[in-house]
Amino acid sequence: MGSTDLKYEVTQNAYIKLVLHSLKHPTSAVNGVLIGRISSSNDTVEITDAVPLFHSQIPLLPQLEISLILIDEYFSAKGLNIVGYFHANERSDEFELGGVAKNIGDHISRYFPQAAILLLDNKKLEGLKKSKSSGAVMQLYVRDASKNWKLVQSDANTRFSLKEPSANLILLDYISSEKWRDIVDFDDHLDDISKDWLNPGLFN
Repeated sequence: MGSTDLKYEVTQNAYIKLVLHSLKHPTSAVNGVLIGRISSSNDTVEITDAVPLFHSQIPLLPQLEISLILIDEYFSAKGLNIVGYFHANERSDEFELGGVAKNIGDHISRYFPQAAILLLDNKKLEGLKKSKSSGAVMQLYVRDASKNWKLVQSDANTRFSLKEPSANLILLDYISSEKWRDIVDFDDHLDDISKDWLNPGLFN
């Protein structure tokens, strides 16, 4: 089954971790990788975890390669893969998927052809408090037959869903308590190796 047919489902913790990472660095572009597996029925990419990567420089550089190797080694031992990429643009009014995000997505696709890119939708995030929507505040991009990244339109949102319907309510609670202050990404870890990029205590 190609990525044009697959569904993508993200768990609450993975989803919240990515949004909190972007909120911690509101004036910077941030990124992360999606961790998961293909479902036993082979029709869904299950995104079960996420690892925040960078908030200062987001290039295809040695730091990115090192982080991907470490992440892959850790999760492959648990039967999981890097299944996609998350990106939040530097400007809140910027809604396009940029070249750097596409390049990193292409890189991940070499190892996981069904990879997805999730792009933070700041309009949906800003409207969350008013709308109380249960939909994800991210846009799904997948590669088409020509290997170009294409937005999966929101009217086809059956392709992309939150596993737990209450995820946005929990997210709003974490935002109001400034839980985003506790997020550690690879930038933080490289600055201080005592900071754990796995964020093991984030949801305690």
